[in-house]
Amino acid sequence: MKYEAVIGLEVHTELQTKTKIFCSCKTSFGADPNTNVCPVCLGLPGVLPVLNKKVLEYAVRAGLALNCEISRFSKFDRKNYYYPDLPKNFQTSQFDLPICEHGYLDVEVKGEKRRIRITRAHMEEDAGKLVHHGTSITDSDYSLVDYNRTGTPLLEIVSEPDMRSAKEAVAYMEKMRAILQYVGISDCRMEEGSLRCDANVSVRPVGQKELGTKTEIKNINSFKGVERAIEYEAMRQAELLEEGGKVVQETRTWDEKEGVTKSMRTKEEANDYRYFPEPDLVPFTVSDEYIENIRKSLPELPDARKARYMKEFGLSSEDAVFMTNDKATADYFEAMVSAGADPKAAVNWLMGEFASQLSADGTEIAEAPVTAENLAGLLKLIAKGTISGKIAKKVFATMWKEGGKAEDIVKAQGLVQISDTGALQALVDKVVSENPKAVEDFKAGKKKAVGALVGQIMKATKGKANPRVINELLNKKLKSL
Repeated sequence: MKYEAVIGLEVHTELQTKTKIFCSCKTSFGADPNTNVCPVCLGLPGVLPVLNKKVLEYAVRAGLALNCEISRFSKFDRKNYYYPDLPKNFQTSQFDLPICEHGYLDVEVKGEKRRIRITRAHMEEDAGKLVHHGTSITDSDYSLVDYNRTGTPLLEIVSEPDMRSAKEAVAYMEKMRAILQYVGISDCRMEEGSLRCDANVSVRPVGQKELGTKTEIKNINSFKGVERAIEYEAMRQAELLEEGGKVVQETRTWDEKEGVTKSMRTKEEANDYRYFPEPDLVPFTVSDEYIENIRKSLPELPDARKARYMKEFGLSSEDAVFMTNDKATADYFEAMVSAGADPKAAVNWLMGEFASQLSADGTEIAEAPVTAENLAGLLKLIAKGTISGKIAKKVFATMWKEGGKAEDIVKAQGLVQISDTGALQALVDKVVSENPKAVEDFKAGKKKAVGALVGQIMKATKGKANPRVINELLNKKLKSL
């Protein structure tokens, strides 16, 4: 029997406010354990929370960018459960009156467009962080708790179960990250936990409308992890059903090292949390004027930027998606084009040599040692024929390690491409006369013979000969024999 996966995601993003959601403690990442805490976020007796107004503004910004309806009347609720990283034994969240509802997000996978509905987005406080002393939560001897993250403002964005593959889920996450970055509410650094997701996965026979029993995979913090965890879990459930077994509704964890999901606990229902309105925070209203002022302040979003890149720069849909799915990449690309780089050449370098170097160094594009203007300068030298693409890679490596402009490096290292036909003609004549076998192969119709001769000339000029000019001169010479 063939099965299809049914996937919904709960995306949690930390809002980049300077202070926590209900107190004035800092939200900075990397502080010593349990130093960014106070009686409010530690839930000590007698304290009263006060809502950070920036959190509300950021929630509305995100909701508008995600095509949501913004609630004019909203409130906070207590979500009651016990866990060591939750000092109050409840989480202040939103239950029945979330700030944002009924949105959607359009994604594209392999040229096919899909609309993923967004059920809701609500504000809540983050829990602390458990530091497990073992390879994973399932095999640790003990855990320590750091409450620095407790009270950090979160926006939880819940989708409908509209995704049908792990790749769709990744595309949704990538688009979500881009939008949240563009509107300036989160840095979305998955490696630091400021963007993570829970995946609800079930399978059902193809053609069946009724949903299968779902499991929830908690706290996946990389795109690769999202894809691998969903693929594994969908396959696990399908095999279980094929063998006559039954899927149990439960919460599972993703073990990155083993590449499997593991059971943590049976899944709770909403009534298990005994939600009730937060008595220490009054309900609040949001005016039409407030919403419209935020709407007017929204920047150009990824879809609009993608459409502009396709129209203005002639990029393909795939290239435009790659350029716009990360705000820093899009900003860098535009800075290159503004500095005179050919748009398509800029895309090729950003997706190729540049991306490889970022990955090798584990560097974010914002910290790249080569500026957009300097990379554009390198591409202009290639376009002019001053240097070849091969030499450009050497120059780029020097720029990455030592900084500086491409033009200065090319002059200092004597890397200017030889395009003088007179100088190259002498080399062509010499190589042809010394390689009668290659000449015979060419006459016999073996076009690859030209490549061997080109290679010899490039070697003799230490890669500085213009390949286009060499090919022209060689073909002319060989045809004349």
